[in-house]
Amino acid sequence: MLIPSITNSLNELIDLLHQLSKKDYSNPCAELSNASIGEHTRHIIEMFQCLENQYDLGIVNYDNRDRNVLIQTDMNYAIHHILEIKNNLEKENKNIDLQQIIDGEEIRIQSNYYRELLYNLEHCIHHQALIKVAILKCENITVDENFGVARSTIEYRNQCAQ
Repeated sequence: MLIPSITNSLNELIDLLHQLSKKDYSNPCAELSNASIGEHTRHIIEMFQCLENQYDLGIVNYDNRDRNVLIQTDMNYAIHHILEIKNNLEKENKNIDLQQIIDGEEIRIQSNYYRELLYNLEHCIHHQALIKVAILKCENITVDENFGVARSTIEYRNQCAQ
């Protein structure tokens, strides 16, 4: 269920990106504290890439991202990377250490691949919710009502509607 949920969220993001103009994608938005939709998209992509690229090492540090400006300015390039992420999600669950440097001190916390996939899904949904705020000002953009909404919230709303 985890991989299909991630795939669904990434497909929703791709569908949205196909509707945006280059300007909508890369220009700063007041609604996003002058960040762009492209910057939020890049952040989503690079978090998944960190997990994928550091999987074999078994130590993941989400601060070690490329911060590739081309992802945040070129939608087609971003979509290419999203498709690569989707194609590389299926991996064996294994123990992983999370590493972060806080105030000059290294911190390591034990985790596993599936837990980190779940983290990345929730992180993706969070940034999609932010993107949705910026999209609401764009005319002629269709976004699913569940875009940027946690799966548990969707399920809860469905139960309430019955």
